[in-house]
Amino acid sequence: MAVTNLRFNQVTPGLDRADVQSRYKATIEMAKFADANGFDMISLEEHHGAENAWSPSPLSTAGAIFGATDRIGVIICALLAPLYDPIRLAEDIAVLDNISAGRLSIVAGLGYRPVEYAGLDREWTRRGKIQDEVLETLLKAWTGEEFEYRGRTARVTPRPFTDPHPMVMVGGTAKASVRRAVRLKLPFYAAANIPELESYYYELAAEQGFEGGFAVMPPASTKMIYCTEDPDKAWAEYGKYFLHEAETYSSWQTADIESAVESHAHTVDDLRKEGIYTCLTPEECIEIGRTGGLTDALILHPLCGGLPIEAGWASLQLFNDKVMPHNHPE
Repeated sequence: MAVTNLRFNQVTPGLDRADVQSRYKATIEMAKFADANGFDMISLEEHHGAENAWSPSPLSTAGAIFGATDRIGVIICALLAPLYDPIRLAEDIAVLDNISAGRLSIVAGLGYRPVEYAGLDREWTRRGKIQDEVLETLLKAWTGEEFEYRGRTARVTPRPFTDPHPMVMVGGTAKASVRRAVRLKLPFYAAANIPELESYYYELAAEQGFEGGFAVMPPASTKMIYCTEDPDKAWAEYGKYFLHEAETYSSWQTADIESAVESHAHTVDDLRKEGIYTCLTPEECIEIGRTGGLTDALILHPLCGGLPIEAGWASLQLFNDKVMPHNHPE
């Protein structure tokens, strides 16, 4: 049985206000539908100053989702932790953890766009040290006790619902991120399939006597799914939206960054051949889900790249009707 995941980032080419609002509303409505129908997870993201409104505020979106749902989890992958005030971030996550009764997971990432740091008045060259301070502060703050913070006494209340603290994983694609995770006794979440980082994590953890940690590794082939009975027709109608998102994301990458969903395509045909963005029949989705497990997650991206909302609903409804009964049998 595969994990079923809905990915949302509210990308809206053109920045039409009514369209932006409709996409956030659709995100909440789709999350509510997923919650009621047994889906496992909602995935949110963070970017700033994007020309297509790529979501800058996943914590706010998560709060709205939690208010509309009862059981589904939300993972923010990734939260750009150095861009936040550590104390306010500790408070916001603690409140969300209480609202959701522990359904929030965070992948704390550094990010890879200097313009985002500049826009929020953070020092790009100090991002690693800032990340250390933020994560260390979160772990101290969530005890509910007083602690020293930048030369003064601080305290964060309420404590999170989750004991000892909400699920926070250190994200990255470098050994420095692995070392940070082990030092702080946190899980590691790789942004790309890099097996040597997984091995490195467990080796370091063993050396330091850290038990109970884990490393999450995406599969070698990650697929963003649009579920349809007619893949050729879907590609003809919606390929431009998939390509818009793929090219936007690719334009932000640098040579030292790896990602499981980075595309190198510049045409719809090339994107289809590449196999990251996919239009799959229900039968193809069922086959992917047969082996089950986290590495075989079925990831639907129902609002991808500005995809018409009604088309996103069509994909989600078809998947629910024809795939979910096989993936989550009674």
